[in-house]
Amino acid sequence: MRILHVIATLDPAAGGPIEGVRTLFGYKDEGYEGEAVTFDAPDAPYLQGLPFPVYPLGPRTSTYGYNAKLLPWLRENRDRYDGVIVNGLWQYTGLATMLAMRGHKPYMVFSHGMLDPYFKRRFPLKHLKKAVYWYPAEYWILRNAYRVLFTTTSEEKLAEESFAFWKWKAQVVPYGIRAPQTDPTADIAAFLRVVPAVEGKRFLIYLSRIHPKKGCDLLLQAFASIAASAPDLHLVMAGPDETDWIPELQKIVDNAGLTDRVHWPGILRGSEKWGAFRAAEAFILPSHQENFGIAVAEALGAGKPVLLSDKVNIGDMIRNEGCALIEPDTLEGTRLLLERWIGLSAEEKQRMSTAAAECFRTRFNMLETAQAIMALFQQAKNEGAS
Repeated sequence: MRILHVIATLDPAAGGPIEGVRTLFGYKDEGYEGEAVTFDAPDAPYLQGLPFPVYPLGPRTSTYGYNAKLLPWLRENRDRYDGVIVNGLWQYTGLATMLAMRGHKPYMVFSHGMLDPYFKRRFPLKHLKKAVYWYPAEYWILRNAYRVLFTTTSEEKLAEESFAFWKWKAQVVPYGIRAPQTDPTADIAAFLRVVPAVEGKRFLIYLSRIHPKKGCDLLLQAFASIAASAPDLHLVMAGPDETDWIPELQKIVDNAGLTDRVHWPGILRGSEKWGAFRAAEAFILPSHQENFGIAVAEALGAGKPVLLSDKVNIGDMIRNEGCALIEPDTLEGTRLLLERWIGLSAEEKQRMSTAAAECFRTRFNMLETAQAIMALFQQAKNEGAS
């Protein structure tokens, strides 16, 4: 089945949705023939050598991403596809897809957490701007979609709280990653070449964007408060700094006297990323909002326990699986996560690692996502939906 993904960018630095799309496109042998149209510049380095077709119409010139080329391109090419998926909300990608596909081809929208009411509370002015766009545009984009896709039941229910008026056909689909196929020893070696200071050391891995939404400041403050009780424990803060926040965060580290125990390698990809997961004791994410958290699935795929805030929606799925510790997204909650982990015995940590690998095997293999999407588009075809 040939499926087009409409997405603003395929830049890996943009986060989990991009990784999800790239993973889905890896299931061609199972029948998922994925192609992408983006607002990337044609010469963007991260587009070079990709094993699937990409049609870059950029570069993007605004946050909204209006591009005069997109709507004509979609109309000209829509008949080549069995279905179309819009990744994300609040951009021209959704409006252009609705205008091009309605009455001709079924499309679905992957919300990727962008309807979470956290944003309404945290950024009220931005929410007002979104409300202006919601009623004439985004509401209709979602209403006309064959399905609006959510990754957890929690995400689906929270989405209903964002706006007073909403109407869509929701579908919760499994989500995850492709299990790592690389050699663990080679992966760890690749990671240690980037962060040699943690060789032979205990450390926790944070791997996500360096962003206020993610609770990075809480993590560093909590780590500072427990550092004396675990003097051999290090923290690796991996990810892109989109808001130039690291200098401010570094002050927390320096003031606590932990400069040599907190490490900032930037973005980790490929073997370096998998090596970080494999070498760490556990993964930690104290986020204030997370519809799924692809890095959580990656950590589980590497057989690592996960330490999460209660605002990471995937936590509801794995709370009773024996592989996760979950506490509130507060300073006290984050400190408690660290204290609980430090207090576990070696045997208890090993049991959590075993449970993590089993949880991934049964819940987060991305092949199930590909099969679910193909089944939905087949259903749409059988119903004559468009």
